[in-house]
Amino acid sequence: MDREATHRTDAPDPTEAPSPDHTGTPAAVSAPARVAADGEPISYDELALTTRNHGLPLEALRYDVTPPGLHYVLVHYDIPDAHADDWTLSVGGLVKSPLTLHMAALRSLPAVTHRVTMECAGNGRARLTPRPVSQPWLVEAVGTAEWTGVPLQALLDAAGVRPGAVEAVFTGADHGIERGVEQDYRRSLPLAPLPPDVLVAYAMNGQPLPPQHGYPLRLVVPGWYGMAHVKWLRDITLVDAPFTGFQQAVAYRFRQDADDPGEPVTRILPRALLVPPGFPDFMSRTRVLRPGPVRVEGRAWSGFAPVARVEVTTDDGASWHEAELAPPDGHSTAWRRWEYAWMPTPGDHVLSARATDEHGRTQPLTQPWNRGGFGNNLVQRVPVHCPAG
Repeated sequence: MDREATHRTDAPDPTEAPSPDHTGTPAAVSAPARVAADGEPISYDELALTTRNHGLPLEALRYDVTPPGLHYVLVHYDIPDAHADDWTLSVGGLVKSPLTLHMAALRSLPAVTHRVTMECAGNGRARLTPRPVSQPWLVEAVGTAEWTGVPLQALLDAAGVRPGAVEAVFTGADHGIERGVEQDYRRSLPLAPLPPDVLVAYAMNGQPLPPQHGYPLRLVVPGWYGMAHVKWLRDITLVDAPFTGFQQAVAYRFRQDADDPGEPVTRILPRALLVPPGFPDFMSRTRVLRPGPVRVEGRAWSGFAPVARVEVTTDDGASWHEAELAPPDGHSTAWRRWEYAWMPTPGDHVLSARATDEHGRTQPLTQPWNRGGFGNNLVQRVPVHCPAG
């Protein structure tokens, strides 16, 4: 009897999550946050998330500006069926003159363009132990684009901020359920001080936003993790108290356990990534190098301050060497190129790079753990094999 014929079709699959109870409220289909048990493999649910979301191929770090199709993507719910010809943005709440702006009106306003490196707050989550169960990012959830749009401050000035307003709440058109809470995607920013250079953007790299990047309108918050960059933006409301919606007060918090109120996730911690040299094994991604000089190169960034130094190790951290940083290019909210000349010897090596910003923040060599898997900027490790001769 063949193997397929002996398989019990009624036996439960241990890697598959239990079927949700669809007989109750919408919350019944949504599981609470959790961390994986010891030895628990990546689940079907997590694999399904990776088909919707993708990271940057690390060889694309060579581009100063990431092509839109290579820029990382995280879509919380669905990509809305959005159309620019009937899209409006409302600005209301504690304002003197509420606004309703069509896309043509937004495009008629003075525009600016900022080159911004954007990174998912959960980048590196899958490397934590125990693993927080969610989108299982490794290190590739990043990209740099040139975003064009209207400064948020210009819209607030046009509406007139009334006394008592403390935050602006941004609502996207994407709608879903998370941890039992049905919601539109919403985040807020403080007004005093408002983070600098915030854009209401309608173009990416000189073209209309692609659907997965928020077409026709999104928020861009330079220096902050991607959860702040609300896509499919349709409403800005000024409020007189800190916003306590799900994505602000429940999700995106540095916490150690479920009862810990935690601290908010905000600005991007320093990180350096290197372009894996040589050529890869398909499955393991271990790199193979021909003998001879190698230029190890990559990008580094921080949301707190410009990058001041990048160090490289070719022996898995036994020794570190300072890399050469490219001169500043005037794009203070974007990554910075670096390179290091290396002459590999035959054998196996592990390469890493470590960034330090001008405020002294640097990447850790051992990673602190948090329940959501946020801000994991542990140094990247790239195994390399150099054959003899």
